[in-house]
Amino acid sequence: MISPISSQLLSWYQRNQRRLPWRGHPDPYAVWVSEIMLQQTRVETVLGYFSRWMERFPSLADLAQADLQDVLAAWEGLGYYSRARSLHRAARMVMNDYQGELPQTVEALIKLPGVGRYTAAAVASLAFHQDEAALDGNIRRVLARIFNVDIPARSPEGEKRLWGLAAEHLPPGQAGDYNQAWMDLGALICTPRQPACGLCPLAEHCQARLLGVQEQRPVLPIRQVVPHYTVTAAVIARHGRVLIARRPENGLLGGLWEFPGGKAHDGESLSACLKREICEELGAEISVGEPFGIYRHAFTHFKITLHAFQCALVEGEPQPLAASDLNWVKPADLDQYPMGKVDRQISLRLQGKASTRRSKQPPAAQLSIPVE
Repeated sequence: MISPISSQLLSWYQRNQRRLPWRGHPDPYAVWVSEIMLQQTRVETVLGYFSRWMERFPSLADLAQADLQDVLAAWEGLGYYSRARSLHRAARMVMNDYQGELPQTVEALIKLPGVGRYTAAAVASLAFHQDEAALDGNIRRVLARIFNVDIPARSPEGEKRLWGLAAEHLPPGQAGDYNQAWMDLGALICTPRQPACGLCPLAEHCQARLLGVQEQRPVLPIRQVVPHYTVTAAVIARHGRVLIARRPENGLLGGLWEFPGGKAHDGESLSACLKREICEELGAEISVGEPFGIYRHAFTHFKITLHAFQCALVEGEPQPLAASDLNWVKPADLDQYPMGKVDRQISLRLQGKASTRRSKQPPAAQLSIPVE
């Protein structure tokens, strides 16, 4: 027996569903890739990446056989790079442990790297038509409003209640459409701010709307102060090449390439910070020259302002003491090395391609790169 809420939700979905390239895709691999990409990333951003990814790695076997650097390069710009590394590891695990076939159940899917409860339920329902309810950010918000869940949505109690509500209204045999209908309702109508209640197919059922508290649901935790760090980076040039370092695979931006440097200590000057970091990371001494741009970026739990400088080696041959690898690269070839957003901005500036909108320095063409 389908509930009135589910019936009205599915009827609305049939008329208003978004047309997305992974919906109805015959290959479960494509559904899985899309769900990993969509973690903490907007649909509009994922669309282009998904298409390019499927051209570059058209099958699970292709992904498993790929080099991690190629995988990271295809992922560059999507952020949360641990997702790409986990996707790559999981593809190899499926090839080795599941004969190349993506497992179909939540219990098996959740054992794959990078797959949590939501992703497992989404893939099981969308790709394999399993009767599994899912709970992502959109679904969490809509359910919290429809049923006026007045406890923090991400608390253990809140999560238990919302998962229970999602499962309670699941129509047997229609889990894929049901989950996607909640997602689309949250994306198109029941938005975080100023929800379009007048257009909502479930307005008559919405307890938060009846009480006038729809914009206070879901209940969110108190925002914590986001730390800010000052960071430095060295553009070290020699014989027409610049030095870049590959970060260890475990940790933030793991496996990506960067211009060496690090976080300033309290009261430490930018120049002193950079000299110390290069000594600690590379075992070399440098002289710090002209500024090469100021770059700002927000990560999930902190923000940085990075000051880049043109530098020259004074003593010692750089060694990968804190990196997994080092390389001297022609500026024109930097595109071949996957990087995070800030380091990519520096590389583009070196190539004369960068926008200076967020930099306090003159355009790249006016800056010289020292060549020994």
